[in-house]
Order: sequence, then structure tokens, then C-alpha cells
Amino acid sequence: MNKKTKLLAHGALIAAMYVALTYLQNFLLPGSASMAIQFRASEALCVLAFFTPAAIPGLTVGCLLFNISSSGAMLLDVVIGSLASLLAALGMYLTRKVTVKGYPLLGMFLPAVFNGLLVGWELSYYFGGGFWLNAVYVAIGEVAVLLTLGSLLYYAMKNRGIAQTLDL
Repeated sequence: MNKKTKLLAHGALIAAMYVALTYLQNFLLPGSASMAIQFRASEALCVLAFFTPAAIPGLTVGCLLFNISSSGAMLLDVVIGSLASLLAALGMYLTRKVTVKGYPLLGMFLPAVFNGLLVGWELSYYFGGGFWLNAVYVAIGEVAVLLTLGSLLYYAMKNRGIAQTLDL
């Protein structure tokens, strides 16, 4: 399989996993993937950006598809939420080699930064409540997911050698 085909296939798989996990979570715990303080388990997939550039379009498209297809999504969320995912995944990929004792600590906080700022602004625009309060709420959810589920996924992939199979 050539490199472009592999990148496309991996990106599509990541997007599909993101959408499926988010829908599953919303089915099992209604609304938990779209509240101000959300624990969107699919955000743990952001760690894939440490291992493959395919995660950048994969996570962006996955977020875009969920936001378009979810019944409560607002038009601005389709654009802003997807942009936050794109910037977070790109930042994680670019900082993948910046580690503290082998752990990409800086990169783990990037989804909280981008989603906190962008989605926090979006929530303030739609619902009020103050920008900084909304930004902090969104960031708390992102940090919680990345430092728990994201860390587990990161170490599982690293320790089992799965990361090498994704390297493009």
C-alpha cells in the first residue's frame, strides 16, 4: 500500500472511531459528550496525533461529522469545534518529540488550550456565562480525558509496539 493510500485509510478509520465513540457515549450517557464540562471519551483518540499525521485530518473530520450529524449541534460548532480539533491535533503532532521522561506532557494539554479558547468563546456567544468560565469548563473536560483515557491509550500503544505500525 502506498503512503498516501495508507494515510487516507488511517485518517478515515480514526474519523470513524471518533464518530462511533462519541455516538456510543451519547447513547449510554445522553448529553455527556456535548455539555460545557464534557468528558468526551473520543477525545482520547487525540493521542494518535503523537504517532501518525493521519490523526490530523482523521480527528478533524471525525469531529466535523459528529457535530454536523448530532441533533443539538449549532452551526458555529461545526466550524469552531472542528477548527479546535484541527489545531489541537496539528499541535500534538508537531510537539510529539517534546517529552518529560518520555511522556508528551505539553502535547497532552494542547486540546484543552485550543478547545478551551475556541469552544469556550463559542459557548459564550451562544449561551453567555462569561468567556473565561466557559473556557475553563471546556478545558477541564479535555484535560480530564487526555490525562486519564488519553494517557492509558498512549502508553498501551507505546508499550505494545502499536505505534510503529501507524508510522507513515
